[in-house]
Amino acid sequence: MSYVFPAFEPTSIAIQDVVARYAVHRIYCVGRNYAEHAREMGADPTREPPFFFLKPADAVVANDATIPYPPRTQNFHYEVELVVAIGKAGRNISLASALEHVYGYAVGIDLTRRDLQKQAKDAGKPWDTSKGFDRSAPVAAIRSMDNGGHIANASIWLKVNGERKQQANVADMIWSVPEIIAELSTLFELKPGDLIFTGTPAGVGALQKSDRVEAGIDGLQTLTVSVA
Repeated sequence: MSYVFPAFEPTSIAIQDVVARYAVHRIYCVGRNYAEHAREMGADPTREPPFFFLKPADAVVANDATIPYPPRTQNFHYEVELVVAIGKAGRNISLASALEHVYGYAVGIDLTRRDLQKQAKDAGKPWDTSKGFDRSAPVAAIRSMDNGGHIANASIWLKVNGERKQQANVADMIWSVPEIIAELSTLFELKPGDLIFTGTPAGVGALQKSDRVEAGIDGLQTLTVSVA
């Protein structure tokens, strides 16, 4: 098959202890999935059905990357998250079988142009420009299920220039990983290559040029990025 322009190489992520890489299909994100973060954003953390937004696959940034400070923002925020890598397709997935669709887990950071997000919220408009911009989804190497099993109770944290900013446990999520997968699969057919950012705990804040960010979850590769 020929194309008008050269075909794009798929975005991919390293897999720990595996030579092959994980090709990214879509990136789904869960909003306000930790009660304390919902409160700090001025929302009610009641257990309503989770809501989702998307980032483009090519927003992924590899570990140890340097990220240019994005344009059109004066309030550039970090949000550490547990990332679920899907390895088996499905739609209308049952809660009981949801974890069978997980290939592995990774640490991710949902980078956000917070001022643009607030403007969109206030105007009742989509969040795309605040969440789905270039290089807005740093992700560390994926740890496959074969190398460690599921993550349901693990410390999650983020530091900026060595100072701890976020600290919680993934068990604090309002919606668990199986519940997220089951609900999301009623809206989209999940496919191998899909990533799910599962929400961030309290403590989000602004980044400045020259900042160095470290983010981690027990049992997963630590994610480090710098802002230029």
